[in-house]
Amino acid sequence: MKNLNKELENIINYNFKNLDLLKQSLIHKSFDKENNNEKLEFLGDRVLGLIISKKLIEIYPNEKEGIIDKKFANLVNKKTCIKIAKRINIKKFMQLGQSHKPSQRSEDKVMSDCLESLIGALYLDGGLKSAEKFILSFWKKHLDNSILPFIDAKTRLQEHSLKRFKELPKYTFYKKTGPEHSPFFKTDVQIPNSKKIIGIGSSKKNAQQNAAHKLLKSLKII
Repeated sequence: MKNLNKELENIINYNFKNLDLLKQSLIHKSFDKENNNEKLEFLGDRVLGLIISKKLIEIYPNEKEGIIDKKFANLVNKKTCIKIAKRINIKKFMQLGQSHKPSQRSEDKVMSDCLESLIGALYLDGGLKSAEKFILSFWKKHLDNSILPFIDAKTRLQEHSLKRFKELPKYTFYKKTGPEHSPFFKTDVQIPNSKKIIGIGSSKKNAQQNAAHKLLKSLKII
């Protein structure tokens, strides 16, 4: 177990002063009903929310609160946490009891919760700066992708193109890069009398939204 703890510390680039906090953050309630990671998860969820909120306000000082709130929800939801939990292979380090019955849905929730408890442990052990360093490092790609609009840019561009030119926007899949577990997609979009605009995203859909948003901005529609 000692070697596993060290391996996880190397992955997250942080050495715990109090290893008991790290150990507790990895204990599921099925393993120990009393001494588990539930309270650390509760704390970590709040710390994650605070740091992501602060970062979004720094990135988007002039953005409306409603838009920032939607970006925030996308960055702290279970789907994003699961991706990061898988990236650090947190399942390898978790302690689960025999009463835990794995399914894809339950496994994903347990991993997401464990990631939040790890953040709680980081906060208690090293303070806000240590938790912030971890979050901003592992959420960097997702923060970068927060440029993706939460208005439906594709629909808005389609409406504009149909009204002005009576033609639909033309999307062309560009390429897929990155590892299989965390790919990037590129696509371009064009309407009559416009340049081709390239968009990126974690899926083809997000890449199209990003491209549509960029084209709308270049046309000064938004």
